[in-house]
Amino acid sequence: MYEPSPLALFRSDELRNEDVSLRLNSVRRLRTIALALGEERTRRELIPFLNDNCEEDDEVLLALAEELGSFVSLVGGPSHAHVLLPPLEVLAGVDETVVRDRAVSSLATVADSMHPAARAQALPPLVLRLSERDWTARVSATGLFAAAFPSAEASAQQQLVASFLKLCRDETPMVRRAAAQHL
Repeated sequence: MYEPSPLALFRSDELRNEDVSLRLNSVRRLRTIALALGEERTRRELIPFLNDNCEEDDEVLLALAEELGSFVSLVGGPSHAHVLLPPLEVLAGVDETVVRDRAVSSLATVADSMHPAARAQALPPLVLRLSERDWTARVSATGLFAAAFPSAEASAQQQLVASFLKLCRDETPMVRRAAAQHL
């Protein structure tokens, strides 16, 4: 007898339904789906699926940013927390402020859970990438320097300082304001 996998159920029409409340319910069940899949399949299948299928509805994206911030234990703990960074990086660059803010908060939470060496390897490049993208991503980057700087190697720290100074002089007032708020 065929038993559909939890991921197959998640990929079902509910996730692509026009009704936002059904899509929202689907995202809010991510924790249950991850538990059913197990750590390895969550890392190998669910997280890449989420990264490839980020949709446009702000409510759903906000729920996704919230869920991913509490996923460290579901992907195998601190040694595997880095797999959560790509989808959160995507969310940190969206247009809607509340989604970006939640993604930054979740990124900081995930980064705090990571081993210092892994954080030093993964977070500075992520922050530097965000700081070179459009203004929405640059605003998000300003909120992550404090998480990236302490564990970064000396050369990465110099790059982070230079990037932050550049954001302080950014042509976009919202970026400058965000940088000032995160001094």
